[in-house]
Amino acid sequence: MTDAPTSQPLKQRWETPPVLITGMSGGGLSSAAKVLEDKGFYVAHNIPAKILVDLFELCAAEDSPVDKLAVVSDVRTRMFEGSLLATKAELAERGMEPTILFMDARDDVLIRRFDSVRRTHPLQAGDSLEDGIAREREAVADIKAGADIVIDTSNLSVHDLRRAVEASFGTMATDKQHITLKSFGFKHGAPRDADLMLDVRFLPNPFWIPELRGYRGTDEPVSDYVLSRPAAGEFITNFEAMLESMLAGYRHEGKAFITVGIGCTGGHHRSVAVSEEIGRRLSGREDLEVNVIHRDIERD
Repeated sequence: MTDAPTSQPLKQRWETPPVLITGMSGGGLSSAAKVLEDKGFYVAHNIPAKILVDLFELCAAEDSPVDKLAVVSDVRTRMFEGSLLATKAELAERGMEPTILFMDARDDVLIRRFDSVRRTHPLQAGDSLEDGIAREREAVADIKAGADIVIDTSNLSVHDLRRAVEASFGTMATDKQHITLKSFGFKHGAPRDADLMLDVRFLPNPFWIPELRGYRGTDEPVSDYVLSRPAAGEFITNFEAMLESMLAGYRHEGKAFITVGIGCTGGHHRSVAVSEEIGRRLSGREDLEVNVIHRDIERD
């Protein structure tokens, strides 16, 4: 680790804060890295925590060609000495605190992914695949708890994963809090990366109206039907007030990324319409950057 004093001047011309991509093996680290690479990030793979500060300082030099930096640190790099959280704290002291993106998935999904490519887990050794995953999950618990963004890829297609990463980093501004509104269907499982969870199954379901069943919550007939219910408007207004009371606390705790899961039964109608309306109301605020994702809108 470099011994340079923390007061050393560093380049502040990065378009976005640097990104540290980590998470569970099979959770989508490579896919997330590819998305950021496509968006102009210089992506470095498998950099041990102990030399991350040196890499960041190299890229922060005034003559560096790097404007956007992302670093992938997977289970192989965690075998080296050094803590990612301690490194993040040291980088923050030097004016280069990275945004930590943690890629995750359910154990059963990770097992299926490893089986499909006939790979063994890096921590499996002579034991079962489940044992390797359990060891890794225990090893990354602290870094996940301290992550800025957690994306659960269990139910995401490759295209959905790209949209989720782009939603977090597409037009990221350092002085804004970033809110992702994610509609979903409870029958497909609740998103594990949500910081807040809203259940809108109390609203009348357009699925039971034949002329509305084939539409989605992004379509005007369904949106008008859902949002015209008195309970819908009251619910959204109450949520806005609740969120407002939480934002200052999140900012004080250094939490710049907030994911709100909004669920109905199938993720087609009510949750989609409510997510769109909340997004519309919040998008006018200068202190927020709002993205809306519909996880299950195309699922049966």
